[in-house]
Amino acid sequence: MASFAKLNSNNIVERVESVVNEVIKDSNGVEQESIGINFLKTLYNEPNANWKQTSYNTRGGIHVLGGIPFRKNFAGKGYVYNENKDAFIPQKPYESWILNENTCLWEAPIPYPNDGKIYFWNEETQNWALLRS
Repeated sequence: MASFAKLNSNNIVERVESVVNEVIKDSNGVEQESIGINFLKTLYNEPNANWKQTSYNTRGGIHVLGGIPFRKNFAGKGYVYNENKDAFIPQKPYESWILNENTCLWEAPIPYPNDGKIYFWNEETQNWALLRS
């Protein structure tokens, strides 16, 4: 299945749709993003809609199955599509978090503890707080 994100006028993902791979293949059997976009525009009768293909298997610029990563991250509702980076960026989870320019994912200003315990981010203290050991 191929996945496509519908963007609003601010490049924010409104929804993600899946399309059978056969639908987006050209006459030579090669998948083409433009065919999928035209299919969705016709299907929903929205000729001016803005769609971008997204990869379910891409996260942080890595294809989890060893394939070619596509647009840094699989799009989700509320993600922003950044044209300059050609990337989908999730919503910022906390004000203090920083965008990793390579992965296009948000990171805490302090690394997650690596001691086998479970923590959650406390924005008030801007630190990891122990949830359970």
